[in-house]
Amino acid sequence: MSVTIDQITKYYGKQKALNRVGFTLNRGEICGFLGPNGAGKSTLMKIVTGYIDEYEGEVMLEGVSLRKEPLKARALTGYLPEHNPLYPEMYIREYLQHVARLYRIPKPAKRTDEIMEQTGLLPEEGKKIGQLSKGFRQRVGLAQALIHDPQILILDEPMTGLDPNQLEEIRTLITRIGKDKTVMLSTHIMQEVEAICDRIVIIDKGEIVADRTKESLRPPSGGNTK
Repeated sequence: MSVTIDQITKYYGKQKALNRVGFTLNRGEICGFLGPNGAGKSTLMKIVTGYIDEYEGEVMLEGVSLRKEPLKARALTGYLPEHNPLYPEMYIREYLQHVARLYRIPKPAKRTDEIMEQTGLLPEEGKKIGQLSKGFRQRVGLAQALIHDPQILILDEPMTGLDPNQLEEIRTLITRIGKDKTVMLSTHIMQEVEAICDRIVIIDKGEIVADRTKESLRPPSGGNTK
């Protein structure tokens, strides 16, 4: 299994954010985590990426224990948080080469060219990040998450604030990326997971209430899913 989450429980003070959450994901699977704001989705993403290290349970990434070998496990993941932390005063290429050097990637300039082409950033390469549209800023966020070629990609609300054209472009990009990686994507919008995910995990009040393929969640009569 690419990702194994075993009995994860997380408290913030006396408030239980996650309650014995568990599931497994395979390589090449795009899994959408669906639920209302405050359901625990972002907390789960932050645990899997290692940003939160105080929790009960076990996270295994490609057979590596996040608790026992945190650096090795975290190197397997790429992360795009809900609030994309970019440097608006930097040029796209300048920023991505900076990220590549932080990962100690050989030939950072060459890898930057490759990831800019993969994420469709070359038409905007002469711009500073602050001059980009929301859609292209999300592409830059995806590029930094992918630049070290992680096996697991974690996307927290990646579609927030995008217009319809930008939504379609980012969906296409994530679908293409997901063919040879494990993708975990959180959202509170059903249409997003239906568009790109082949599996849906519904979280409510810190618990998994459903874990199914998207086809099984569609009403047989073609009515609205609530």
